[in-house]
Amino acid sequence: MSRLLKESWTLVEEQQDKLASYFYARMFLSNPQLRDLFPVQMDVQRARLLGAIVTAVQSVEDPERFDEYLSSLGRDHRKFHVTPEQYDVVGAALIEALRTFAGDEWGPEYDQAWRDAYAAIAQTMIKGAENDADKPPYWHAEVLFHERRSRDIAVLTVRPLAPLEFRAGQYFSLECRYQPRLWRVYSAANAPRKDGSIDFHVRSVGAGWVSSALVRRVQPGDMLRLAAPMGSMVLDRRSTRDIVCVAGGTGLAPIKALIEELTRYNRTRWVHVFYGARDRDDLYDLPALNRLANSYPWLSVVPACSDDFDFNGEQGNLNEVVARYGPWQDHDFFVSGSPPMVRSTLRTLAEMQVPAMRIKYDAFGDL
Repeated sequence: MSRLLKESWTLVEEQQDKLASYFYARMFLSNPQLRDLFPVQMDVQRARLLGAIVTAVQSVEDPERFDEYLSSLGRDHRKFHVTPEQYDVVGAALIEALRTFAGDEWGPEYDQAWRDAYAAIAQTMIKGAENDADKPPYWHAEVLFHERRSRDIAVLTVRPLAPLEFRAGQYFSLECRYQPRLWRVYSAANAPRKDGSIDFHVRSVGAGWVSSALVRRVQPGDMLRLAAPMGSMVLDRRSTRDIVCVAGGTGLAPIKALIEELTRYNRTRWVHVFYGARDRDDLYDLPALNRLANSYPWLSVVPACSDDFDFNGEQGNLNEVVARYGPWQDHDFFVSGSPPMVRSTLRTLAEMQVPAMRIKYDAFGDL
């Protein structure tokens, strides 16, 4: 099946934009109510859903890796009140779009491979949603604090109005009233607290409507919506290996959550944190990290800048800095940051012979 899926995708790959437009048109024509699930502006969304489906379909033969993700995605999609029948509409629109743009080269074997793969994905997501049916589809959360840390970074503290369980290292889909129906993913920057509050670190990026609103418009008292927590970049308490955390920019958020969890019980594992950014202004949470390192002898912090030659610390890209230390073959790794930073770090760790099974990161679909 994998060969058929990848082979058939090459027939339409260069027409992705047109295919995506046709895919949405067929989907909304078949079920006009589906349009209400999507934001008014479809520019960013157009490639997002189709890309996620294609990536998942082409990975369907790796169930051990993606079953947990797809189940979580199904739970997350409860925020849209998606029904099993709507999954069928999406699948039919996908197959019709592929068939249309592949033309005469599309054969029945391709058709069946995509139907089978999509059906397996939809079934896993539907089951994930059903298993979470006793929980709300999303949580309303009040913004308690909003602090600008740099020209384009803010730290928000929110408190859900109903109990919300999650693990340090997980992330949430988040929506604000300034951009309705536009959901974006952010990691919690803390371990679970008794008061239920959650910190988020947000960078305003380019034309990012949600991130810009969260940094520049959201104020204390505003209400956000949070979907079910997702992600498997969590601590394994059974491991006795020392830990290396590699955080780029606001990728620090889940790393800080993991450190906070470790402060509650760790006595035996050394934890090395490499924290990188372009310049010192983007090391927005370095003082807090240094305070933690001063309080816990097992924690060390190495800051680095890639484009600030006056910075009194490590210079260079984060993967290069990590490579200067070590060896790391016997450590557990947690990597969080932009897709290019994560990719380069994973390459470096492979070159340093760190076993892939000891590396955790969350960047599904972006790597």
